[in-house]
Amino acid sequence: MSDLFQNHGFASVAMPSAAERNRVMRNTYMLLALSMIPTVLGAWLGVATGLTRAMSPIVGLIVFMAGAFGFMFAIEKTKNSAAGVPILLAFTFFMGLMLSRLIGTVLGLSNGAGLIMTAFTGTGLIFFGMATLSAVIKRDLSSMGKFLFIGMIMVLVAGIANIFLQSSALMITLSVLTIGIFSAFILYDLKRIENGEETNYITATLGIYLSLYNVFQSLLALLGIFGGNDD
Repeated sequence: MSDLFQNHGFASVAMPSAAERNRVMRNTYMLLALSMIPTVLGAWLGVATGLTRAMSPIVGLIVFMAGAFGFMFAIEKTKNSAAGVPILLAFTFFMGLMLSRLIGTVLGLSNGAGLIMTAFTGTGLIFFGMATLSAVIKRDLSSMGKFLFIGMIMVLVAGIANIFLQSSALMITLSVLTIGIFSAFILYDLKRIENGEETNYITATLGIYLSLYNVFQSLLALLGIFGGNDD
């Protein structure tokens, strides 16, 4: 859940041309598609080795937070250099590795593979829906940013608290809220690119990737709870 630990609210002083905005959008989509490869590899490695399952929830949280913040700091520092893309892809590998604990748990269900494909399809449909909305909606959505950021922080804090509380009801509630908040973030980030407010495709990819990651993770958790079959 790390999406908005990057800058989401500052617009460029000079408005980029339509060609420049299209180039940023095209590069963002290409890099986003490429980022799925290391994510899948990381998830596969984690499931195959059981690395993340061997960690306690507290240790897993510490590793995740330290790794996520460290990578995002490095991405921010290198986003305008040749190192930006490799570091972003390394980050997506790490995120796939961290996702492997949940994927391994779901795969332990008899219909686990189907649930994963359902979550993947659902995430894709949400992304397609938000991309379509971003092209249709003409109004300025910049005011959404601060409210979504506050919502994300609240969900993050509650999620950390639930590691200790172990409340199934809270987990379900947080998963639903996460899907809603980060779906809106996809729309918000895409609209910022279209409006020329985000001109760096690495930063744009990072924001959208993290939103998709959180949507997928939350969908998969809900499907595991409500659609899982132990038989």
